[in-house]
Amino acid sequence: MTPLLRVNHLSKAFDGFRALDDVSFDVDAGEMVALIGPNGAGKSTCFNVLNGQSKPDAGSIVFDGEETAGLAPRMIWRRGIARTFQIAATFASLSVIENVQIAIASRERELRKWWRPIASMHRDEAIVLLDRVGMAFEVERSCGVLAYGDVKRVELATALASRPRLLLMDEPTAGMSSAERASLMTLVRQLVVDQRLAVLFTEHSMDAVFGYADRVIVMARGRLIAAGTPDEIRNDANVNALYFGTGSLLNEALA
Repeated sequence: MTPLLRVNHLSKAFDGFRALDDVSFDVDAGEMVALIGPNGAGKSTCFNVLNGQSKPDAGSIVFDGEETAGLAPRMIWRRGIARTFQIAATFASLSVIENVQIAIASRERELRKWWRPIASMHRDEAIVLLDRVGMAFEVERSCGVLAYGDVKRVELATALASRPRLLLMDEPTAGMSSAERASLMTLVRQLVVDQRLAVLFTEHSMDAVFGYADRVIVMARGRLIAAGTPDEIRNDANVNALYFGTGSLLNEALA
């Protein structure tokens, strides 16, 4: 079976520093893949290249059989790749439902219909999306007054509004309590199962990585140093030596 996303020999340098150095990996539909590594490993650069915020110096990104490397972010978004950010990107002054309505209107190319108030557009679909992420009871509240975990759920609903086939999640549980982390990752896992959504996520919380990922990709200094199932990565001597320093750190994180 052909992978939904195929990254081949991707490279990116900044002023001589190789942030990505010949990186290759695949992600299948209905698969949840964690991309981990220490600070400076190249994870954010990889995400920025995948969603078009940065152009690669070399390599190929094939999504659903089509080359996307170098395309503008909007063109990549319209092909079915959505992204959430480490710091949740929502409009704090707008209501929960209005945030999602704007995302739907953008998908439908309706944002220039200035004569139609956003509150009247796609309300039913927005409520369905908010119900899916557990936020249907907060639709009229301002995003600016929500708890951070709830803001992350609204951001996820806005990402799903584009009807993506691949979701890039950059530190999805950053700033969350352990209970909030488990709740959000369980929700994402259910979307992967129910919709065959492909998810590639970066994460520093090892319980989120090893508790929910189907596969784990490990980077260090711009290079991919290991890839495999959570159990394979947990027992990989190269990962323990180059990423965790010693196996004890990984074992403590998963205890």
